[in-house]
Amino acid sequence: MPGNVRPVADERDGLLSFLAQQRHVVRVAAHGLTDDQARSPASVSALTVGGIIKHLGRVEEVWCSLVDTGEYINTPERLQEGHVLREDETLQGALDAYARAAERTDEVVAEVSDLGRPVPIPRGVPWFPQDEEAWSVRWVLLHLIQETARHAGHADIIRESIDGASAFPLMAAVEGWPETSWMKPWTPKA
Repeated sequence: MPGNVRPVADERDGLLSFLAQQRHVVRVAAHGLTDDQARSPASVSALTVGGIIKHLGRVEEVWCSLVDTGEYINTPERLQEGHVLREDETLQGALDAYARAAERTDEVVAEVSDLGRPVPIPRGVPWFPQDEEAWSVRWVLLHLIQETARHAGHADIIRESIDGASAFPLMAAVEGWPETSWMKPWTPKA
């Protein structure tokens, strides 16, 4: 996937393509990291690249469940530990879970005939509005793009703090771009 989203055919294709691009840049931030580096916070924040990837996979699972069945599958415990890549978890495991969640989201959205279809707003969740009944599938996709893009930026900063690697050289390495006077693909430091 190149640095920009390809031209899109329609609204659904555009939403899913931009979500896919943001998912990709989050994965790029993890390229070449060890499990220990993926657990490494870069500041006083507890955020890590591995924790972000795990969180985003769970976010997609929660929203996909809401779109597909109307069921809110999040719990306070699941939410709390969802930002942490534990010692018994691997970066590859988190990446695989994220890929499965993304695939499921894409499948569920493909089956929705109308992006305006209502998605019920769970009650009793403090950050959800209590004066509205539903969002649309379109709103959910836009929210997933927003959430993923926010955390893609976090992952970029954390990654750069770990070893100096930045987004475009990492993307060049992941996607196999040739070295040019503009860009040298990232390589691990010897």
